[in-house]
Amino acid sequence: MKVMVVDDERDICAVVERLVSGAGYECCSALDGAEAIALYEEEKPDAVILDVMMPGINGFEICKELRMRDDRVGIIMLSAKSDIVDKSMGFSAGCDDYVSKPFNADELLMRIGAALRRASASKVEGERLSGVLRACGGDVEVLLDKGEALVKGKNANLTPKEFRILALLASRPGEVFTSQSVIEHVWGDDYVPSSTSIAVFVRKIRSKIEDNPSKPKYLQTVWHGGYRLGDPESLDS
Repeated sequence: MKVMVVDDERDICAVVERLVSGAGYECCSALDGAEAIALYEEEKPDAVILDVMMPGINGFEICKELRMRDDRVGIIMLSAKSDIVDKSMGFSAGCDDYVSKPFNADELLMRIGAALRRASASKVEGERLSGVLRACGGDVEVLLDKGEALVKGKNANLTPKEFRILALLASRPGEVFTSQSVIEHVWGDDYVPSSTSIAVFVRKIRSKIEDNPSKPKYLQTVWHGGYRLGDPESLDS
């Protein structure tokens, strides 16, 4: 995994580089916005540690530019400012995390590790799930590029989260996915147990794809196991 450090202060840039390299990651660095964008295109890092206050192109503008180029790269903003307005601007620009200076080295490394895990999972999922997935004898089609699910040719009008759950199940028809595996693939570190229930999402999906949601033909529950799309005896992908 590769991390790019962007900071106009050479001393801070060097400190973060040593932390990143010491943790076993590849590292590259830039001292201004224009250099950062050019280096990003050359190195294609998995995560970016991005200072906010820099001459010329500031960190918020760089963040927006990088996010337009890649919606999966992990971006951590690094700033001496810690007020809510500054943080709000960072998240609005597309960053994944925000760390205030002076920072704790161990905490920064943990946040870098989390950003890299999210980026890695997102890229693997994006590469694996592409094109059209078919299941349940062809009744269910998941159009990954369009973000649409068709049941017997009709759009099921799923929400983004519902779509991702169905796409995951359709990627391996007949295979049982536990609730935890669904959480890891669809929500990752953003999962909030108190506000999210997999069973609730399953019921909503069934209401849109099943003729009789109370007796599901497609999205089945496996007792003490999890959920699957279609019977294991009739796998077709």
